[in-house]
Amino acid sequence: MLDLQNGTLREFAAVTDYQISKLGNRTAFAVAAPKNNKTVQSGLYVYDLGAATPRRMSAGKGTYKNLAFDDAGKQLAFTAEKYPEKALAKPFTLYYANFLADSATVLLQPGAKGLKAGWSPSGFGKVLFSENGDKLFFGTAPDPIPQDTTLVEFEHAKLDIWNYKDDYLQPMQLKNLKKDLQRNYLAVIYPKRGNHFVQLEDEYLRDSYMADNTNAEYVLAVTDTAKRISMQWQGSTLKQAFLVSTLTGNRIAINPKAAKSRFQLSPNGDYAVWYDHATQNWFSFAVATRKTTNLTGKTGVSFADEENDSPTDPEAYGLAAWAKNDAAVLLYDRYDMWKIDPKTGAATNFTNGLGRKNKLRFRYRMPVEEQKFIEPKETLWLQVQHDVSKEWGFYKKPLASSNAPEIVVMGTMGYSALLQAKKAKSLVYTKSGVRQPADVYVSTDLKKETKLSAINAQQQDYNWFTAELVHWTTPKGYQATGVLYKPEDFDPNKKYPMVAYFYEKVSEGIYRYQAPAPTPSRLDIAMFASNGYLVFTPDISYTIGEPGPSAVEFINSGVEALKKNSWVDGAHIGIQGQSWGGYQVAYLITQTNMYAAAWAGAPVVNMTSAYGGIRWESGQSRQFQYERTQSRIGGTLWEKPELYLRNSPLFALPKVQTPVVIMSNDADGAVPWYQGIEMFTDLRRLGKPVWLLQYNGEAHNLVKRENRKDISIRELQFFDHYLKGAPAPVWLEKGCPPWRKAVIGAWSSPRKTGCRS
Repeated sequence: MLDLQNGTLREFAAVTDYQISKLGNRTAFAVAAPKNNKTVQSGLYVYDLGAATPRRMSAGKGTYKNLAFDDAGKQLAFTAEKYPEKALAKPFTLYYANFLADSATVLLQPGAKGLKAGWSPSGFGKVLFSENGDKLFFGTAPDPIPQDTTLVEFEHAKLDIWNYKDDYLQPMQLKNLKKDLQRNYLAVIYPKRGNHFVQLEDEYLRDSYMADNTNAEYVLAVTDTAKRISMQWQGSTLKQAFLVSTLTGNRIAINPKAAKSRFQLSPNGDYAVWYDHATQNWFSFAVATRKTTNLTGKTGVSFADEENDSPTDPEAYGLAAWAKNDAAVLLYDRYDMWKIDPKTGAATNFTNGLGRKNKLRFRYRMPVEEQKFIEPKETLWLQVQHDVSKEWGFYKKPLASSNAPEIVVMGTMGYSALLQAKKAKSLVYTKSGVRQPADVYVSTDLKKETKLSAINAQQQDYNWFTAELVHWTTPKGYQATGVLYKPEDFDPNKKYPMVAYFYEKVSEGIYRYQAPAPTPSRLDIAMFASNGYLVFTPDISYTIGEPGPSAVEFINSGVEALKKNSWVDGAHIGIQGQSWGGYQVAYLITQTNMYAAAWAGAPVVNMTSAYGGIRWESGQSRQFQYERTQSRIGGTLWEKPELYLRNSPLFALPKVQTPVVIMSNDADGAVPWYQGIEMFTDLRRLGKPVWLLQYNGEAHNLVKRENRKDISIRELQFFDHYLKGAPAPVWLEKGCPPWRKAVIGAWSSPRKTGCRS
């Protein structure tokens, strides 16, 4: 420990955990003395800044965890177990000390009055004092199960048993096993009130949230118990919410009927608020009066996603912030912010309708990191993006003002959120554009600013790129938008090959700086544009039940519109997509031969075989994705089999004429990697030009830098060959037999293996 005032350095050996008080004048630390070391004693110590020696507040070998001071630094609590090393079960005890005492005392131990039978304080639950120091929150849990040391491993079967009655699928249970083994249930005890104990959570009500004001009487608890199985096809669960008294444990039901909602507690703890997906409105529940109020029903606008094109309930645009003392809550519609009284529902358009009128999306983030609410006299810096031009900027408006927001700055730049020191007016932020990296700036008004960094000065030595919005009308009459990236040295008298890269909607990022970097699987726009390609990124809107045809509607028509320009080489256009984009690539090449080359990363090609599979990264079933979310079919496989077949590229692969590379990795936890194998083996049987890249041990997106570099090189080689006429690299022309990899090592060095160049 270093005293910053006098430079004194104190060292303490064998420390396993520590905590510093909020005022910085005390440090608590746990010591586990090494065996045969007589100079260090195990225990829990407190060191007062400037003291000669630390005080040992609790002695004995064991495990000390969850050290916590109160805000004043006058109370300390922690959990510990001091059982012999060979003990088969080691439940924890909760300890407490105030600094008028010489040592910590037991506050709650296994078997104590008030605890459920067979429960004890948990070593995994966070220990936390309320702001006023009266309450001590901690976790309880069933006592650890004694470990049976007589089991002989080879005599016991190893299997997982899937049961249709389980709340969660077996893979989800296995994925969450560590979390479940450490699960604990919130409780509170009052050290200054005779150790009054209240259990707040239990197996039924196991997820709770405290207000920022931890002195508040109630915590918000949410449960989906007995309603979890439907997650398999819904993607989420129906929930009930309760207010639980920290004084008595009494529970007040907020919504007697379970609903698809997200509940949260106001900073002061006076209200619970939530967005109800069924009614698409925000509601409040007043703690004092037990009254439920519809906050948005009379505003005349929708607070649900107006552009939702999935067969699921639209999400809310979100909650921006709260005013001090829970006096008002700020909510978003598509464009504007609304200031609403959570008690009465009285609502005013805080941005005066300026957003919807001018297609400006107003959003807000408090600039002071530790700030929990907006002060009454505070001026809000509102971040804005124009829905059509995609320009970014800031407006400002005092919370108490009735005037329209005042424009501060607007332009073809992207801004980060503003950061402000707690006791200063200076704002720190990054600003970037297509050709301007995200350098750091400081300003008090966003007009007169000082640039603090120059992170990419070497950019001037390279051929960069430009970006522009493009608009067209699709065959069905939809107005469409996309972004066209051109090389910095673009010459309209030349013809350029083009690659279309897509996912869903990406045009809002037109002014985002894109530094060249090895790609996890996407198209490196900077690298391709710098190397003489046009890159086109179209926005796609979807019709439910027609994800594939929707991609055709928007992507192909956008490409056709651009081909009318003399500088687009219409005979040499490629497409690239990853994941959902990879699916769309696979679908497109079954519908048209207009593309000279295609690259599909982690595609799904057979919705019928993928439908009942598992997303192994979460353990969740894939059914919800096809019925309710991204795949947008809108029904089960047995309700709408024709849509699953019609939207699956696999069943139209004989039509494919486009050379295609597939990336499908053997550790993919999002898309079953056998989907890539299905696509490859079937195209191979049909005699189509197809390649499959399987990065060993990699997941949905590449993580290892050497693999990111490798795929970046291969993508450019592939498109250079088919779109620019460059010689085919060896891996395209001759392949790479595994014996080379086994003998030489890996493919990483083309000079050794010939498997790249």
